[in-house]
Amino acid sequence: MADERQETESGESLFETPPMAEQERMVEAMLFATAEPVTVAELATRMPHGCDPAEALAHLRRRYEGRGVHVVKVGDAWAMRTAPDLGYLMHRETVETRKLSRAAIETLAIIAYHQPVTRAEIEEIRGVSVSRGTVDQLIEMEWIRFGRRKMTPGRPVTFVVTQGFLDHFGLESARDLPGLGELRSAGLLDNRPPPGSLPQMGEGEDDDEDGATPEGQSELFED
Repeated sequence: MADERQETESGESLFETPPMAEQERMVEAMLFATAEPVTVAELATRMPHGCDPAEALAHLRRRYEGRGVHVVKVGDAWAMRTAPDLGYLMHRETVETRKLSRAAIETLAIIAYHQPVTRAEIEEIRGVSVSRGTVDQLIEMEWIRFGRRKMTPGRPVTFVVTQGFLDHFGLESARDLPGLGELRSAGLLDNRPPPGSLPQMGEGEDDDEDGATPEGQSELFED
């Protein structure tokens, strides 16, 4: 026990760090068995002392290049996903696609492209009020969430897209957003001719809150 205590106090591990090939296998096993994306920090807590999950991920990602399954980055986490060109093999005929309303699609697009954005700013861009039901639906789907509060009068909350949104569309970050073609192929947008501009897209929604002019880009936020 004294020898073990001396080794521990000196900062040396009592166990030898697994070779990188074994670390790669560990990461592969965890990603394969986990439905939700996993961060590097989460991988590190499960691996033996001295392991480098980030390096193991880099090796694993290269090994899966060109395979039927890819190691992809989703926000700040990692996951194993079917190669995009083989996605058609995973379709199930029993799945019924649930289309979002036109208002929900517009609201989601504004949040994705302008996040963090307040309800007043969404209404300013759309030109109409945003119903509570639309926002609640997107939150229930776990595609948007509450962000930081703005350090402006009233300290309004903001909305941002979630990791689930990025994962659904196979995005690494919100910078790689789907266009109209991707939305239509996912069954979330019909084939009606697009309107000339975004502010005229929504019609007839009611809400309790009044719109407000969005502040400048240099506004401060608080957590």
